[in-house]
Amino acid sequence: MAPEQLRVLVTNDDGYESLGIQALAAAMEDAGHAVQVVAPWDDQSGVGSSRAGMIGKAISSKVGENGFIGIDGTPALAVTLARLGAFGPSPDVVVSGINNGHNIGPILHSGTVAAALTASSQGLSGLAISIDSEQPRYVETAAAVAAEALSWLLEQPRGTVINVNVPDVPLTELKGARWARLVPYERSRLVLQKAPTGEPIVGLVLREPPTETDTDEALLLAGYITVTPITGVGELPGDSAAIHLSTTFTN
Repeated sequence: MAPEQLRVLVTNDDGYESLGIQALAAAMEDAGHAVQVVAPWDDQSGVGSSRAGMIGKAISSKVGENGFIGIDGTPALAVTLARLGAFGPSPDVVVSGINNGHNIGPILHSGTVAAALTASSQGLSGLAISIDSEQPRYVETAAAVAAEALSWLLEQPRGTVINVNVPDVPLTELKGARWARLVPYERSRLVLQKAPTGEPIVGLVLREPPTETDTDEALLLAGYITVTPITGVGELPGDSAAIHLSTTFTN
């Protein structure tokens, strides 16, 4: 690896053999970066930032024919292991995706987004990239967008994270990119259903067309790349809760 090459960790939550991660890794290599792929060896969609059972547990891994590393764990754990040097020098930045299906609105539970946020919590910048189809036809479009988004990210302060969603269309049909507000929780497709045996089921339903035009949902539907800088856990100003407790627990 040449000294000037950037070490890019590529991960995802769809598995280390997915088409999306292959396209993303190829785009990063074409951009001249030194790429390492470490991702779950099976589908870990929806696991968020979970690293359950991490402490004191031997994490199994295997290497695919293309050199990609699959681990028995989550995307957040893949980032943590790579950051600690389990697979060689620590990366300089983390790129997560390409996720099958968009990551819009309340993205707390997205394994793809959580990998980028985990990078930020460990002092690295992160890019989460998703394509608006569960069975994408134009994954190369999202890969090209990711490479360009990374060039911007590298000019920002360490710890910066952006969530990017890309329409599943040819590159020439993209309408451009827009900053996007996260669509409110009320627009979620999640509904409570019931199994024949009575147990609860979380289901998905189709939504009515969005009425707000500046959300990630509406802009993605209109054919734009959506870009939303995001943050993980951090403190907020305001000490009223501490004052309330202090009135009871101060000796």
